[in-house]
Amino acid sequence: MQTLMSRRALIAAAALPLLVRPGLLRAAEPDLSALRDITTGAVPIDAAERARRLSRAQGLMKANGIGAVLIEPGSSMVYFTGVRWGRSERLTAAILPVDGEPCIVTPFFEEPSVRETLSVPAEVRVWQEDQNPLAVVAGFLRDRKLANRPIGIEETARFFAFDGLQRVLPDARLVSANPVVRGCRMIKTPAEIALMQVATDVTMAAYRWLHPRVEAGMTGAEIGALMSAATRKLGGAPEFSMALIGEASAYPHGSKQVHRVADGQVVLMDCGCTVQGYQSDVSRSWVHGTATAEQRKVWDMVAKGQQVARGAARIGAPAGSIDDAVRRFYTAQGYGPDYRLPGLSHRTGHGIGMDGHEPVNLVRGEATPLAPGMCFSNEPGLYLPGKFGIRLEDCFHITEAGPAWFSTPPRSIDAPIG
Repeated sequence: MQTLMSRRALIAAAALPLLVRPGLLRAAEPDLSALRDITTGAVPIDAAERARRLSRAQGLMKANGIGAVLIEPGSSMVYFTGVRWGRSERLTAAILPVDGEPCIVTPFFEEPSVRETLSVPAEVRVWQEDQNPLAVVAGFLRDRKLANRPIGIEETARFFAFDGLQRVLPDARLVSANPVVRGCRMIKTPAEIALMQVATDVTMAAYRWLHPRVEAGMTGAEIGALMSAATRKLGGAPEFSMALIGEASAYPHGSKQVHRVADGQVVLMDCGCTVQGYQSDVSRSWVHGTATAEQRKVWDMVAKGQQVARGAARIGAPAGSIDDAVRRFYTAQGYGPDYRLPGLSHRTGHGIGMDGHEPVNLVRGEATPLAPGMCFSNEPGLYLPGKFGIRLEDCFHITEAGPAWFSTPPRSIDAPIG
């Protein structure tokens, strides 16, 4: 459970060289010889799956009266076209029409590079440095006779793309593309779920390697660097490796203060990686040395909170009802109420897939009904400011038979990895 900015900061911190102190040589030069790449059997998304995605998107466009969808670089562009590209002031965009092949609009000098990852049949239209790229988009829409139909804008597209298209097509009605993009991406296929499972397997294997190597005196950055190193050796691309120690664990995204592992201190970790474009997200909490009665009580309460959330995750249930169930349970135990502390100050979970955080969230008021193929984190942490926090996080996907774990939650603070 991380924000994008905090995850990037943690990745940067984990990449820094570690200080070598007596007794901590393993942190500086970890022995990874026992680890092997476990991702070699991961099957990438193939052309047939991408064709089915476009077909589904076009069906949803027809159902919602949308003529085309505009997408900027990011996970949605990869999802539909395979094109992996960064965002800059120079527009590269994909246009998915309600019928026929999509179009990629990109700067002329970038076309050869863009084509390297293009994975679907598509027209490519280019623009020169002295041209308006939105005029090129508009030209494609006119040629396909779609300029007078509602145009869906993917929700992460920047304002200049929306505004620029409206200027060149002043009579066009620009609408949210959520019914199409969310309608596709929220429901994971077996191929997607298999990749998420491999990513989770990597993260769990890294946790199992790391846990016995955490020593007194280590900082969160040093622990995170070990986790990232193990993740890479196991075949995953680290997305975030956060370790919060002691009082810092009471704040879901930590503190700028440097804390070191010591007897009786909570170590809360939140880690994830990417395999073939799909992510994992797993949190574990334990006590270094001897746990107090209060630490044990809170750990057990969070473990129960996870099971309450899982029990409420039924097909057809509003996503927000899972969060409601957890808060009722915690309030009955004397925490909260609502988002107050000590208690659960954040949502119970979030969607996950190609992005670490995807729609929709397990949060109060979210009415979207759960359906097979949806994937969520389950992380109802408890935080006691000035003391410590406990978070256990495991992701699950909805099946016809109910929720299925990607990683199995641990059962005891004495065996905290699971």
